[in-house]
Amino acid sequence: MTQETLDIIGRVHQILTKKGISISVAESCTGGMLSHLLTLLPGSSAFFAAGFVVYSEEAKNRILGVSSDTLIRCGMVSAETAIEMAERARVLAGTDYSIATTGNLGPDVLEGKERGLIYVAMSGKSGSIVQKFRLDGDRQANRKTACLRALELFIEELEAV
Repeated sequence: MTQETLDIIGRVHQILTKKGISISVAESCTGGMLSHLLTLLPGSSAFFAAGFVVYSEEAKNRILGVSSDTLIRCGMVSAETAIEMAERARVLAGTDYSIATTGNLGPDVLEGKERGLIYVAMSGKSGSIVQKFRLDGDRQANRKTACLRALELFIEELEAV
């Protein structure tokens, strides 16, 4: 684990602890890595409530409740699906905020969407936002970068509040 990664995780912990807010995550392409990073340092039980790894389309629908219409119309790799994932995870876990990741890590095209296309969404009581990323690493590099981008988005949004 790089010092940069540890610094980002430490900053997220500091923000969550200082503001007294809770978080949950809904992960597809990151496969549990975001939950792992959020719980890496001691004290995470004060703010981390739940992590949902919903890799398949069926799990997104059945476990989180992402609408079938969204999945059919937009696909698993879409801004709309990422937002629904974040919103549903926040409601199901009863947290102040939730982060969701979905995308195509590669190596092949998925749903007609190129390798490295990632969506990260964040949901809070005041609304939801989503960012789109195009990553060019291999599967493992893209997974790690997606997690770091998700944490950086969270930091940016929470520091602005």
